[in-house]
Amino acid sequence: MILRLSVILFAILTSVGAAPDRRPPNILLIVSDDQPPDTIRALGNTYIDTPNLDRLVNEGASFVRAITGNPVCIPSRAEIMTGATGFRNGSPPFGKAIDPEMALWAETMRKAAYHAWYSGKWMNDGTPKTRGYEETRGLYSGGGGGGPGKITYPTAYHGRPSTGYGSWTFKTNDGKPEVEKGVGLTPITDRHIADGALEFINRRPDKPFFLHVNFTAPHFPLHFPPGYEKKYDPAAIPLPRNFLPEHPFDHGNTVGGDEQLLPLPRDPAEVKANIAASYALISHMDEQVGRLLQALRETNQHSKTVVIFTSDHGMANGSHGLMGKQNMYEHTIGVPLIMAGPGIPRNQRFAAQIYLRDLYPTVCELAGIPIPATVEGRSVVPVLAGLAREIYPEVYAYWHKPTKNAELPIQRMVRTERWKLIYYSHLNRYQLFDLASDPHELKDLSSHPDYGGLRAGLRRKTNEWFAPRIKPYSNSLSR
Repeated sequence: MILRLSVILFAILTSVGAAPDRRPPNILLIVSDDQPPDTIRALGNTYIDTPNLDRLVNEGASFVRAITGNPVCIPSRAEIMTGATGFRNGSPPFGKAIDPEMALWAETMRKAAYHAWYSGKWMNDGTPKTRGYEETRGLYSGGGGGGPGKITYPTAYHGRPSTGYGSWTFKTNDGKPEVEKGVGLTPITDRHIADGALEFINRRPDKPFFLHVNFTAPHFPLHFPPGYEKKYDPAAIPLPRNFLPEHPFDHGNTVGGDEQLLPLPRDPAEVKANIAASYALISHMDEQVGRLLQALRETNQHSKTVVIFTSDHGMANGSHGLMGKQNMYEHTIGVPLIMAGPGIPRNQRFAAQIYLRDLYPTVCELAGIPIPATVEGRSVVPVLAGLAREIYPEVYAYWHKPTKNAELPIQRMVRTERWKLIYYSHLNRYQLFDLASDPHELKDLSSHPDYGGLRAGLRRKTNEWFAPRIKPYSNSLSR
C-alpha cells in the first residue's frame, strides 16, 4: 500500500504540465444514466459523435471491462456512494435505503478537508445534503411539480407517451422546487444540471473539491434536445450484432418498465430509431461535459483535477430481444469508465475487470485519504501505476426482482477473463459464453458436454461468492 501510494502521489505532483502544488487533486465525478459501454467514438463506435468524451479517452485511462454490480439505477448508485455491494450497504434491490452505518464517499471527502458538492439526478433515499454533500446546485429529484403524481410527456422520436420522471423538478439548495426549469424530464434537463455544476467550478475554491454530477441521458423518455432532432439518421445506424425480435426465454423481467419501450416482437426500424434518439441524448450530454472541461481550463483548475466519467449501467436497446437493463449481458452490466487528470496515464486502455464500487477507494488512494473499513471495493491505483495487471480474477453481478424475499437475486453472474456463467434462479437455468470467441454472447455453451467441467467450476465459484451474502434466503446453484 505504501509503495502504491508513493508512486501515484509522485505522479500527481510531477505530471507533465501540472503546477507544483502539493494540494490533493480535485475530483470531478460524472455519471450518466443507462449508457451502454459501446457508445463512445474514441472507444470504437464510429456511428456516434462524442468529441469531449473522446478527449478524455485520449488524455486519460479507459477501463474497457468495467461493470456495475447491480444493473438498476438506485442500487448501482448506492454501490458508487458506499464502495460496497448491495448486500453490505443495505440497498441490493430497487428502492431500499442505504445502511446508516456505511461511511459514505462524500462524507469521507469532507472529513479529509474537501468540499463535497452535488448536481444532477438524485434517486436514492434522503437527499444529497443528508448523504454527505454540503451543497447542491442543479439538483433534480422527485416531487415538487404539483398536480397529478404522474405527468405524461410524448417521446419525441415516436410520439408514444411515457410516465418516466412524472412530476420531477429541479430544487434549490434549500429544497424549493424550480418549476420554471420544467416538470418531468425535458429536452434540456442535462443543460440545467451542467449549469449547476458550473456554479461550483467557477468558485475557484481555496481547498480541493469533490464534485459529483449525475446526468439523466440517455434514460427514457427519449426527448430530442434542441438542435439534435436530425443529428442521427436511424437508417444509417446498424442494428446491434446480437439483435433478436424477442428474448428466447423469460429472463425475469419481461414486463418491466424498460421492456415496455417497444412492443414485441421488436421491429428493427423502431429499434434503430430508439438507438438514434439515445445517441442524440448522449451527444447532447457530451456537449455538457465539454462545458465542464472548458470551465476547468478557464479557471486554471484542469491540471489539478482528476475527471472520472462513467454510467450507472448499460442498456439493451434491442440486443438479445431486450430493451432495458435488469440483465447480465455485456451491453448492460458493462459501463464506460474513463479517468483523466494528474497522475493518470494518457491514452491507455486497461482490460482489468473492475466494479463501479472501486471508484471510491481509488479516489481515496489518489488523494492520500484512508479507505474506510465499510468499503468493500478495491483501489485500481496499482493498475494505473503499472504495478498490477488485474484487481480481480473474476467479477460477479446480480439482479433482484422486487419480491417478498428481495435479498434473493434471481439473476447471478460470474465473469472471468474469458468465460461468463449466468444463472436464472427462477428457472434453474444457465447460460455459458466464451467471451473470447463470442463477445456478443450469441452461442450458449451451457449444455455442451465439452464444457461440463468448466460450468461446474464456475458454478462452484458463484456459490462460494453468493452464499454468505444472500443468507438466510440462500438457494445454491444446485443443478
